Amino acid sequence: MIDFHTHIISNIDDGARNIEETYNLIKEAKNAGFEGIVVSPHYIENYYETNALEKNILVKAISENLKNNGIEMKLYIASEIYLSENIMHLLEEGKASTINNSCYVLFEMPLNVKPLNLYDIIYSLQENKLIPILAHPERYSFIQKDPQMVYDLVEKGVLMQANYGSFLGRYGKGAKKIVQKLLENDLIHFLGTDVHRQNTIYKDMPQALETIREIIEEDKLDKLTTINPKLALANKKIEIEEPLRVKLSLKERIMMFFI
Repeated sequence: MIDFHTHIISNIDDGARNIEETYNLIKEAKNAGFEGIVVSPHYIENYYETNALEKNILVKAISENLKNNGIEMKLYIASEIYLSENIMHLLEEGKASTINNSCYVLFEMPLNVKPLNLYDIIYSLQENKLIPILAHPERYSFIQKDPQMVYDLVEKGVLMQANYGSFLGRYGKGAKKIVQKLLENDLIHFLGTDVHRQNTIYKDMPQALETIREIIEEDKLDKLTTINPKLALANKKIEIEEPLRVKLSLKERIMMFFI
């Protein structure tokens, strides 16, 4: 498996707090069954701004240390880019990073406010032959109230990465309900831990995987955990399942409204 979304590098965003925690997280990932980790620190203009070169230096040093200590784990560089009209400039200037220098770009949105310029920014990425991947769509309050938005985005060529913890209720009832709906409707293409701290999600991976297996077959799980991530890292095309529209019952809509 490849962990497609993490914050394991210390002192560059709100993730690992020191180098010891970085190495502990890598060991936890290995014990959980991961063979590779996408290192995707936040890139938020005027807040978290570690550039591609600085990340390369940090990840190279960590990788060499792992090798010297006989720990096998592949690290891949990326950014979780906060949605911005400057996103193409950030990528072209080497400030933010695509995933492993591929055409795939991981981005996030404000959790509680739907961006007015979302579709314009997506189009600008696609114009430059980049493929946007939305981080944890299930966590956005406006998507919880209108999950049809995910279907519309996928139809426009956006891929989706869900968090393992969402299936365990780590981000609330709304995120748990919606991530299950998205998975059932072939609207998730990658899975990641979004890990920030040790002794959190990695220890609960068996439970998360078992919960996911109750929703989809093993071959689909393999696509989300291993096949699709490896294709993205190799800058290859990903063939996705035909998505289905998300339908919420009246009871589910009422529940989402009050969450």
